[in-house]
Amino acid sequence: MLQGSLIDSEYQGISTMEIMNYLAPDVVSLGNHEFDYGLPQLLFLEKMANFPIITANLYIKQYGKRLMKPYLILHVDGFDLMFIGILTEKVLDAVKKDKLVGSFISLEDAAHEVGTITDAYKNDDIDLTVLLTHIGYDSDLELAALLKPEWGVDMIVGGHSHTILQQPGQVNNILIAQAGVGTSQIGRFDITVDDDTNSIVEWKWQLIPIEEGIADPDMQLKAYIDSFAEVVDRKYNSIICKLTDIMTHPRRDIETSLGNLFADALAEVAECDVMLVGSGSIRSKELGPAVTLKDYRACFPFEDYLSRFVIKGAQLKRVFAHIMRPENRNSEGECYQVNGRICAVYNNAAHGLISLSFSGSTVDDEQRYTIGLIGYHILNSDAFLNITNDELLANGPSKVVATSVPEVLEEYLKGHQNIGRKVEGRLTYL
Repeated sequence: MLQGSLIDSEYQGISTMEIMNYLAPDVVSLGNHEFDYGLPQLLFLEKMANFPIITANLYIKQYGKRLMKPYLILHVDGFDLMFIGILTEKVLDAVKKDKLVGSFISLEDAAHEVGTITDAYKNDDIDLTVLLTHIGYDSDLELAALLKPEWGVDMIVGGHSHTILQQPGQVNNILIAQAGVGTSQIGRFDITVDDDTNSIVEWKWQLIPIEEGIADPDMQLKAYIDSFAEVVDRKYNSIICKLTDIMTHPRRDIETSLGNLFADALAEVAECDVMLVGSGSIRSKELGPAVTLKDYRACFPFEDYLSRFVIKGAQLKRVFAHIMRPENRNSEGECYQVNGRICAVYNNAAHGLISLSFSGSTVDDEQRYTIGLIGYHILNSDAFLNITNDELLANGPSKVVATSVPEVLEEYLKGHQNIGRKVEGRLTYL
């Protein structure tokens, strides 16, 4: 629900929750971006909601108490439908600063939680059981394989990996669907349920594109959204810089011109040898040539800090071998954009890093290099970068370079007119 627009960022999710109240969904589950404004704000927004928000495996760890309602049973046209919300480690990434709150990390534990809910709360009258997940399509397939038939899960409706399916997956007799990202299309299931066996006997899946002519616009809702947009437009419509061309960021798993621009800018600010910018933190597919504050803030919305560390060349090679591996370059992995002093070559077939050079020279295993990292990636360095926080601190003192990455990058753009970048082979895959 949250993030993805400047309006949402400006109002810290409040505007979006008001619009969601207008839409009045029957049931909602959480995704990773619901935690972007912090846990206290999420709990405030949950109180605003006039609709049920379910997530089974998010806990106040010290007390073993669930943070949200774990499931919901809807009574529709004589049928009882059970919905269970499931998250895994992607949420832990976002709430690591909050030591009280945690989630089951593994899919195995998430599957066990589904079993607990169905054992405790599902009865013979439940006709259909649906998991609402935000863990990515590949993880949905794995989760389905772990579920016991006795638990009676019929469907998984997922998100996070932005997967567009022409037909749903099917594992362990469980239908698995996802409808991409945003509102470009809506997934629709038409299903026939056998009331005696509580199972799906027929189904039809459609991806319905949301385009002109599909329905009459809700003018009252449009006016309501415009009331927020007008406030944001007045505040953010000033031009902050002019780029040489349109900078693009079509995919997060490849080198991009916009990613190169941001990585170079932050490397200069941090005065570091190597700068890693999370590809997922760049939210726009293109920017420029004229860049308004609104354009920029929508493109790079995440508030976080920037720190500089000292690591050895051998560790740097390990980092690049980890982030460039094929299994990381899917819709669920954490990919990066890098500054221009780095050139890395990876061989997919050999499953290994072929070369890593800095300013034209091969990276030396024993030489020390400074690396710039954003807070979110520091907190998750072991999983994302294959280097622990202790290792980041072992070779010299760290320094917080900036307390607000979006603000320092904005200042850089204001002071550097007519700049641009090309895709130039900083990250090469053979």
